[in-house]
Amino acid sequence: MASNLTKAIIELGNIKIKCIIFKVNENNEVEILSSSRNKSEGIHNGTVVNLAKATNAIRFCISSAEKEAKTSLKKISVILEQPEFLCTKFSKHKKINGSKILKDDIEFLLKDAKKQVILNDDKQSIIHIFNHNYIVDGKKFDDEPIDVFADYLSHEMTFVTMPKNNIKNINQAFIDCDIEIERFISTTFALAVKLFDRDLLQSGCSLIDIGYEKISLGLFKNLALIHSITFPVGTHHFTKDISKVCSLTLQESEKIKNEMDFSLKNNNKIFDDKEILKSSYFITSSFRKISKSLILNVVKSRLDEISEMIKKQVLLSEYNSIYNSNMFIAGGGSKLNNLEQYFSDFFSTNVKYLECESKNENEKNFVSCLGALKIINDGWETEAIPEPIDKNSQKLSFLGRIFGNRS
Repeated sequence: MASNLTKAIIELGNIKIKCIIFKVNENNEVEILSSSRNKSEGIHNGTVVNLAKATNAIRFCISSAEKEAKTSLKKISVILEQPEFLCTKFSKHKKINGSKILKDDIEFLLKDAKKQVILNDDKQSIIHIFNHNYIVDGKKFDDEPIDVFADYLSHEMTFVTMPKNNIKNINQAFIDCDIEIERFISTTFALAVKLFDRDLLQSGCSLIDIGYEKISLGLFKNLALIHSITFPVGTHHFTKDISKVCSLTLQESEKIKNEMDFSLKNNNKIFDDKEILKSSYFITSSFRKISKSLILNVVKSRLDEISEMIKKQVLLSEYNSIYNSNMFIAGGGSKLNNLEQYFSDFFSTNVKYLECESKNENEKNFVSCLGALKIINDGWETEAIPEPIDKNSQKLSFLGRIFGNRS
């Protein structure tokens, strides 16, 4: 990578927009020059819903980081996750007829799959391609089987796409800020790169990223994102459910949600000895008897709905037993009291809460950005559409060299 190269990453979240600017020196060492966070406006679940507000929020976040770093940005990488993301698996085959497998053979299969994705839905644009399996004469290979004699080659890939119109709207917001988008990166992918070690990503694991109004599921194996899906439901739906059913304000319902035990086993803190909601939770509403069973049933109904959606996606996977046994929750919503215990009971496994291990509080606020930084700086060997890297870099995988151009 070119020495002293300045790059930037921005995350488009529902609550916060986050930006970091970093520099890579001639020894490939990363130095974070600045970071900024501000309230997210005009953006919902990674989609621009109000261009003017989104542009202003993005401009403010970027300009704050630029001012601290004493630099002016021309390009930026964008982290986001949308319910409209599509994740498609392909398996392509080619007869080798006893010859050596060449780079051209793998390139042919990749390009053929890419062409099929584009033809299947021309309203979608590819943002990620992951290789997760080569099968040569019935045997699995983790790495590219170049120069291996074979009769038959099969290549399994995962494509992540997003609607072109969504891309156009996001692009417009950044154009209005005089910034060019360099690439898009899935939040789930970036989180996993930062939070998981390579052994776990290799052997197989699942990540449930719980947010304010969305929950994303990522299934990983052989250092690749095998499957990903985002549900348009998050922790704020618990608040709205309680508010609607119990006729409480959102403020009161939020307080109940934040202080209740989501294992649904011990909630003496918020209910009295008659199992009635304590009067302290009626901030502006008039006190009335609201039973423990009513509130817990409301919360459990939503929890069961979310868990069933996740379970269905895991069960459909080829490696469902691995994903079920190595399940983790992360994100702001995962901090709800004992939420991991509920999931552990539901999935009959030890679901673990995962967070950035750094003692630096500022670093914990930029977990996805730091994962994306690693992807951009080092490349990712199973990804076929990596961040463009200096031509002299040796870290760009064979897959990356094939698909350096994302068009």
